Parts: sequence; structure tokens; C-alpha cells
Amino acid sequence: MTKGIGGSNAIAELEKIENRTQGVQAIPLEEYQERIKKAVELMKTLSVKALYLNAGTNLYYFTGTLWSASERMVGGILFDDGSLEYIAPKFEEGTFKKYMKVQSTINSWEEHESPYVLFGKLLEAKNVSGQIAIDESAAYFLVDGIAKANSSYDFITAQQITSACRMQKSKNEIAIIQRAKDITMEVQRAAARILKPGITVSEVTDFINKAHIKAGISSGSYFCIVLFADDTQYPHGVSVPQPLKENDAVIVDTGCRLEGYLSDITRSYAFGEPSEEYKTIWNLEQKTQFAAFEAAQIGASCGSVDDAARKTLSEAGLSPDYDLPGLPHRVGHGTGLDIHEYPYLVRGSEIKLQEGMVVSNEPMICVPGKFGIRHEDHFYMTENGPKWFTTPMHSVDNPFGY
Repeated sequence: MTKGIGGSNAIAELEKIENRTQGVQAIPLEEYQERIKKAVELMKTLSVKALYLNAGTNLYYFTGTLWSASERMVGGILFDDGSLEYIAPKFEEGTFKKYMKVQSTINSWEEHESPYVLFGKLLEAKNVSGQIAIDESAAYFLVDGIAKANSSYDFITAQQITSACRMQKSKNEIAIIQRAKDITMEVQRAAARILKPGITVSEVTDFINKAHIKAGISSGSYFCIVLFADDTQYPHGVSVPQPLKENDAVIVDTGCRLEGYLSDITRSYAFGEPSEEYKTIWNLEQKTQFAAFEAAQIGASCGSVDDAARKTLSEAGLSPDYDLPGLPHRVGHGTGLDIHEYPYLVRGSEIKLQEGMVVSNEPMICVPGKFGIRHEDHFYMTENGPKWFTTPMHSVDNPFGY
């Protein structure tokens, strides 16, 4: 039997888990102000006169204002002089004030009025002309509405500004992410211990959600993918998952949100005795993950990290491309306020790794008709190179390193 897998139950494991969120420090107001300052500097470099931040993670990142995007326009306009103007429906004004961290004027519109016309009036009031950057996450209807109501401006995507700021995490951000990772890692270990023949995916998923809550994450799991047997060959799951059987392959991929920031960890192991083929691929997956980690040095391109992983697979006789058996997707993605954000460890990416960048390292190997294995740990870039948030899997017989 694989060490650390099975042998316990959900009640016993939940009893062991304690609140792990005590002492976590929220992002201070001063850091939001520094983020705005950096965005303004980039705006000036790119000759962008105003930047629209839509409700969602970009608005939250720069202003600390937590608001979900919907069919109603809610956001903020950041001008190249550093000033900020919010836009929100009139009936939401009182609620919006309670969520604001960076204080500024709320410009409101009634239900029968056009927020896109209001957007233009705010630009006119600042004598703005030329290029206006629009949040890359904004829905098409919103971009279309803004453009049609304000045809005299040149609209561009804000991605080169927003991602340039968000890619490099501060010490405060990394500390929050580290705590979220620590919590999810504890949940992963506990989930492995409750496995038994016949347990269903929904039972494991429910336990993982409860375990995250017990650890202090009131919202529970942000996401959860649990796969058994040949279902593990499909990276993001199947429509009708099968229950666990003796000697099955297992994948558990889950995470939580803490102070807005996300954890995301995948563990692969066998329940019982792994086959020789499973052991071989498991070890190759480990070798491939380590090759990507070693290639991730300051100044290296994100694409070169993906290349290093595929070189390892090629040397083992698998495809250097996306063919199966092999790695069907990119090696990794950035993570922060969004589960997938810049930078991406993908072939051809010329983005250079810089201090503060946070990325996943998950070069999954899929063997059609049999199983998939994905070791996923994240690392962040220090001035001396990459540093793991979580200790990678130890061995196929003792995956958690007990």
C-alpha cells in the first residue's frame, strides 16, 4: 500500500484540522496606492491617457474594491495624472462605498441611463484625448458600448499595463499565497488518508471543501478536481466520474482563496499497489517537473522553461510536442487573484522571469486509455532563482514524504 494513502476517515481527519488563517495580514492601503503609481508610470510610457478597470480582479488589485462583474457597468477610470473616478449604478452607491479601499468620487447612473455616456463625460471633464486602455477582462458588450458612445477615442487593451503590474508579486502577496498553499497542502494530505475502496468523487470533494472551511477558509474550496483510474488521463475531469477501486490511479487538484489570493496544488498517487508502468511515468513526471524548475532562472524566458520540460520527455521517448502519451498542455501558469494569469510557461513566450513572479509547475503526462499523472507545485522567483511554495512529491511509494 502506498504510504500515507487510506487508513483513516473523514470525521477523524476533520477533527485534526485547525484554523490556519490567524495572523494573515491583508494588503495595506499603501500598497494599493503604490500599484496605482506603477500603473500610471506605465500609462505614460505607452501614451495612455486613461485606464478603465472593470469590476473583478483588476479593480480589486489596484483599488482594493471587491466587486463582481455583471451586466451593469461597475468600475473605475484611472487617469494619467493619478486621479481615480469610480462608476457604479446609483442604487448600489451605498454598498459600493463599503467596499472601497482607495477612496474617490463615485459617479453614478440611474437604471434608464447609459453608463457609457457617463464614461465619456468623465473623460471630457479631464480634457482627455487619444488612447484609452480598457480592462482586458471586460465583457464584449461593455467594450462595445463604450466604443460606440465615445467614437473619438482610440481604445486599446489594458493587458500590457495590468499584467505588467500584477505579474510581480510583493512580499505581502507572496506571504498570503504561502499561507493559502500551506492550508491546501494540509487538506491534500488529509484527503489522501480518507480514501477507501468504493468512495466516490463527490464524497472526497465534499470532504476537501469541509477541510478548507475547518482550516479557516469560510468560502471552502475555490475549485476541486478528483479523478480515479483511467479518468485521470483527462486533465480537467469527466462528466461521470467513477468510484475508487483497489490499485487505482488518483489525482486530486484543489485550492482555496485567502484575502483574494489563490492556492492550486495537484497530487497524483496510486491507491494500493501501482503498476510498473505507473511507477515509470510517475518518476518521469517528477524528473520533468524538476527540469522545469531548474530552467526557471532570473532572466530566462517563460518559453524556455516549457522547452526544458519537453526536452526531458523527448529524451525518455515521449513526444516533444503535445502528442500523447506525453504532455498535452503548457507547463504552467501564473497565479494570484486569478487562478490563471500572466505569465504563462508556454512554448514561444518571450516574457522574462523576474523577481516576484509566481507560477505553477505542472507538466502532466497523459497515457491514453490508462492514466494521467500531474505533479503541480508553484514557485516564486527570488533574486537568486526559483523557490517552491510547497515541497514537491517525494516518491511513488511515499508521495507525501512521511
